[in-house]
Amino acid sequence: MTLDESLPNLDATLFHPPDPQRLRPAVFSQHAPRILLLYGSLRERSYSKLLTLEAARLLQAMGAETRIFDPTGLPLPDAAPESDAKVQELRDLVAWSEGMVWTSPERHGAMTGIMKAQIDWIPLNSGALRPTQGKTLAVMEVSGGSQSFNAVNQMRILGRWMRMITIPNQSSVAKAFLEFDEAGRMKPSSYYERLVDVMEELLKFTWLTRDVSPYLVDRYSERRESAEALSKRVNQPAL
Repeated sequence: MTLDESLPNLDATLFHPPDPQRLRPAVFSQHAPRILLLYGSLRERSYSKLLTLEAARLLQAMGAETRIFDPTGLPLPDAAPESDAKVQELRDLVAWSEGMVWTSPERHGAMTGIMKAQIDWIPLNSGALRPTQGKTLAVMEVSGGSQSFNAVNQMRILGRWMRMITIPNQSSVAKAFLEFDEAGRMKPSSYYERLVDVMEELLKFTWLTRDVSPYLVDRYSERRESAEALSKRVNQPAL
């Protein structure tokens, strides 16, 4: 029985069974993994920022190149044109990155509006391309009270929606005001050890996937669309 006979609803010309050889790039990238870190608070002593800075130090020690976006001055989504300087700064950093770290305080049982605004300014598409597609992501949160996972769970949903490879591990720091010293450095604790674990895992996944991410996110349904049809679909007017 031919493929057309056994699977009559399938376009045989566009059906590509996964090829393990394509998961082994002929040449591995030699540059340091590029990681963008976002945090979700504008407070002078922001624990999400302090955790982000600690994560960046660890990533650099592990061999990554890091950049941190300062959300100060970023307008609310739809309150400014896409040409706004802060919006363009964020989008340029997203395009530069191969992986990201999102760190938000938990406020009223959710990520902050500051965190969500940054994510909302990242386009799901640019033409027929998705700027976040296939990039790695680690999610972390800080809480003023007992440990919670509401913010990291929400950010996981967003990471999936934006077609990112969200790593299994995550960090949730409870009573964050007790976990940093006066200089803003994180104290030794199980929370610090978890942070190290998360950054290790993010780097491993980034090294593993960055050279094959276009293949990992290649989809049969989208191969069936022409480039023009795909661009028309993904560029629907914003609601």
